Amino acid sequence: MHLDDLTEAPLTYAEVGATYDELPDGYHHLTASGYVGSGRARFADAARVLLGWEMHRRAGLTVRTREPSVTEDAVAILGIGVGPLRVSAPVRVVRVVDESDCQGFAYGTLPGHPECGEERFEVRIGPDERVTARIAAFSRPGTRLAGAVGPLGRGAQSVVTRRYLAALAR
Repeated sequence: MHLDDLTEAPLTYAEVGATYDELPDGYHHLTASGYVGSGRARFADAARVLLGWEMHRRAGLTVRTREPSVTEDAVAILGIGVGPLRVSAPVRVVRVVDESDCQGFAYGTLPGHPECGEERFEVRIGPDERVTARIAAFSRPGTRLAGAVGPLGRGAQSVVTRRYLAALAR
C-alpha cells in the first residue's frame, strides 16, 4: 500500500464530517475524554503533539505520511502490530479545527482500512484554563476479517483510544 495510490481514493463511508455532529446510526460509536493539564502552554503543547501526528506515534502506531503536520486532505497510513500481525489503516484528514480554544482534526477511512468510518481528535482549553482531550468515532467492519474478530476489534479500539488520551496527557 502506497501513499500515491491513496491521494485520489474515495472515502469508504458516506457520512463525512459526522463526528462533528450527531454520530450516524448503523455504526459502533465511541466517545472518550480526558484531562490533559492546565494553562495555555499545556494547551499549545498538546495541540502540537496532536497536530504533528505525535499522539499516534506515542500510542504505539506507525505513521506514514508526506505531511509532517496534519492538514486537510492529508493522507496517512497508520500501522499497528508487528510482522504478519501488522495492520495497515489508510486514512484521509477530512477536517481541521484551528481555533483559539480548540485544536484538532478528523480523519476518515480509505480503501484498505479494516474499518469504515471516521474519528475526531481535539484538545480544548476552557475559561478556567483546564485543558481536555476528546475523541469521537463511528465505525463498522470494512473487511470480512474485521467483521469476524467483532468484539476483539472493539476492544483493540478502546485500548488504542486510552493510549491516545495518555499520549496527550504526557
